[in-house]
Amino acid sequence: MNKVRGILIGRMQPVHKGHMQVINKILEEVDEIIIGIGSAQLSYELKNPFTAGERVIMLKKAFVESNIDPSRYYIIPMEDINYNAIWPSHVKMMTPPFSVVYSGNSLVKQLFKENGFNVKNPPLYDRFHLSGTEVRKRMIENSNWEELVPNATIKVINEINGIERLKNLSIKEISDLNK
Repeated sequence: MNKVRGILIGRMQPVHKGHMQVINKILEEVDEIIIGIGSAQLSYELKNPFTAGERVIMLKKAFVESNIDPSRYYIIPMEDINYNAIWPSHVKMMTPPFSVVYSGNSLVKQLFKENGFNVKNPPLYDRFHLSGTEVRKRMIENSNWEELVPNATIKVINEINGIERLKNLSIKEISDLNK
């Protein structure tokens, strides 16, 4: 019997509880999941403060923390290419074979549907609170961001001085706007 393998692509800036809820739900539907760490080439930006490697570590440690069997997932950093028509081919080239694409992004859904893939919306979760944007905002404002992320993410962000990085990026980008 062939394994059903699905793919979920996200920036994971940073990995939060919403990501983990979605991944756990997808794992109820597939045998294996590929997590594409999107925009892997971006880091040290207000919207993308963490490197691909840091995001891989956050995800891997969050999987260990959640007791997710390592034989059921692949974590693959994926750089953006700015040619939408060939992007699905690029993703296929960078990953193990997959048959189901999970995405809430209408462009991603369109591109993969046109390439013959089974495309599904990821399960819903508290998108209002559980978003990378909200986590980063709270980190900058010294409010409770920790409640939104797995313990593993907290540990990695503390190890890399991620809050200080994000605050410095916010000061730099605000001052750049005033030039």
